[in-house]
Amino acid sequence: MEQSDASDKPLRMYIYILPNLVTTCNIFCGFFAMIYTLKQSYLYAAYAIVAAAIFDTLDGRLARLTRSTSKFGAEYDSLCDVVSFGVAPALLMFNWALQPFGRLGWMACFLFVACGAIRLARFNVQVNIVEKNYFQGLPIPMAAGIVASAVLAFHELDLDAWGNILLLCMTILLAFVMVSNFRYRSFKDLDLKERMPFHYLIVGVSILFVVLLHPEVMLFILFLAYATLGAVFGIFKLGKNVRKIKSSVYAPNKVDDPDLVADDEEETK
Repeated sequence: MEQSDASDKPLRMYIYILPNLVTTCNIFCGFFAMIYTLKQSYLYAAYAIVAAAIFDTLDGRLARLTRSTSKFGAEYDSLCDVVSFGVAPALLMFNWALQPFGRLGWMACFLFVACGAIRLARFNVQVNIVEKNYFQGLPIPMAAGIVASAVLAFHELDLDAWGNILLLCMTILLAFVMVSNFRYRSFKDLDLKERMPFHYLIVGVSILFVVLLHPEVMLFILFLAYATLGAVFGIFKLGKNVRKIKSSVYAPNKVDDPDLVADDEEETK
């Protein structure tokens, strides 16, 4: 009888509160962006997506700093990213610029969401297989950042986004670049705590100066340049070759395959 009573007790799940609260702030910003997109307050929506990206960076660093990484946190983070960096920017782009294209416009936005979700799923199963210093495909927060910064840049330059064919092409290209095999530098090997040559500081100050001159426009240019350079290097096969991925990664025979268990589950997607 004692054994049956013990088996009837509900299973309790213990989670780390602090990093998951920060992740919740991420999805709140994504939801906030969608609400304000429907209100046609596109600037607020764009800033909310930027805030979501900040929280997405903080939750992983906080989890590693406090040694509170978990499988739950990794899965929750990915689900939040689909909302904040997939659905929210796609809805923003459609309402802000692509409505005049009709079905083509919302299908382009759906493609952005679908490819973003595939990008996150692929990252989760490859986290211990691909090299840490490079992303395979454009990270979804960066793709969302390009959409958000485009809204800010167009507003700053007083440009008309309604029915802009370049924004339609950009949305479709971002979707395909996310699921591509192009290598994007992650800068995880860059340790700012170590001593570096003096000219590194000069370069950093110069970049900061240029961005602060016109932050809304320059951030869009920098983000777009990052995405474009990775695609160009990938198309012309410049730089080092991408390490080949085993086919078993996409169709594992066992769910508990140790090769698929993530040691560093809170890295940027």
